[in-house]
Amino acid sequence: MDRVYEIPEEPNVDPVSSLQEDVIRGTNPRFTFPFSILFSTFLYCGEAASALYMVRIYRKNSETYWMTYTFSFFMFSSIMVQLTLIFVHRDLAKDKPLSLFMHLILLGPVIRCLEAMIKYLTLWKKEEQEEPYVSLTRKKMLIDGEEVLIEWEVGHSIRTLAMHRNAYKRMSQIQAFLGSVPQLTYQLYVSLISAEVPLGRVVLMVFSLVSVTYGATLCNMLAIQIKYDDYKIRLGPLEVLCITIWRTLEITSRLLILVLFSATLKLKAVPFLVLNFLIILFEPWIKFWRSGAQMPNNIEKNFSRVGTLVVLISVTILYAGINFSCWSALQLRLADRDLVDKGQNWGHMGLHYSVRLVENVIMVLVFKFFGAKVLLNYCHSLIALQLIIAYLISIGFMLLFFQYLHPLRSLFAHNVVDYLHCVCCHQHPRTRVENPEPPFETEARQSVV
Repeated sequence: MDRVYEIPEEPNVDPVSSLQEDVIRGTNPRFTFPFSILFSTFLYCGEAASALYMVRIYRKNSETYWMTYTFSFFMFSSIMVQLTLIFVHRDLAKDKPLSLFMHLILLGPVIRCLEAMIKYLTLWKKEEQEEPYVSLTRKKMLIDGEEVLIEWEVGHSIRTLAMHRNAYKRMSQIQAFLGSVPQLTYQLYVSLISAEVPLGRVVLMVFSLVSVTYGATLCNMLAIQIKYDDYKIRLGPLEVLCITIWRTLEITSRLLILVLFSATLKLKAVPFLVLNFLIILFEPWIKFWRSGAQMPNNIEKNFSRVGTLVVLISVTILYAGINFSCWSALQLRLADRDLVDKGQNWGHMGLHYSVRLVENVIMVLVFKFFGAKVLLNYCHSLIALQLIIAYLISIGFMLLFFQYLHPLRSLFAHNVVDYLHCVCCHQHPRTRVENPEPPFETEARQSVV
């Protein structure tokens, strides 16, 4: 049977330059077991089951407020997860009533996981057979510091399985930052003010913490893929471990500080937290309004202006949710064609961590001086110091990653050491300005006198 080739559209690659470069024929990618899909589905089901169990316990104990907030966080994230999977797979234009029904009862990730498993088993049975329909993919790759263009064939079934993986990566981020972060924060707050931690709440908090850490790690990986879309990127175990430690320390310290601050001020903390979130939420829209640009119309071909606006609002909410608890690793720009700034924006990263560090210090000081009734049997000064040190250590791991472990750090125009060197040497130009006269002229003037 003749093989059908398809060259996918790659708008970011210049076709003229691509033809002029030497193309190396790469080995065709092999399909691997979709562990990430199973893990994401497990986290979704585990967090949903534990949240519904706690809702039942709160209802049984007549704790209406705790039940309402726990159920609201679960429902909002679950609905956003279903919409994300429907949008990525474009189910509204397909005749799939079973899938739509499963999404309607909030079990869309389960049916999608079964579809991915069936696709994997089909590929495994036909491993020795050649696929009649393949596509050609070209990516750049750094080999021994040199940029090489590699081309390889990707079968239709492997591409479909990859689409499932990408959908679950985005689903995990939605679940983590729009569901797990508020859920974990609220359950920690309830545990702190009630002075008891039942087993069901512990299970819910563990699922939420793992979901948040996993989502933040994926956030970094997806940011690298988006910024360097033309390159084939591989992250080793050491790089993934560094990102995981960085994100775990950053998120846990930030959320614990928020919980202690909220438990100290109670309702007085709400305006500060809401204002913080709204600033992050409206900042991309203010920049978009000031730029005078038109609304992008290339997000989806069949979308109207209302549909495009809904997608942009959803992306902005996710962006604000990520930046509220940790750094998003991307800067959202609604006026750009790709919606994100693909440059290595050190200024944005430095501004984010500087503001968050100041915020954390202020909230920790509020807890230290006004939180006498929050934790009676613990030293508040020691807790405050440990939380700030944990956040500083997370920043250290972040700098370590970008300086030594980033897969494409050789493409940086400037790295972390360059910026630190510029800051440390900032006083030298002032010295030259204050002493503009060279020593020869000074000596000559003294000799004349």
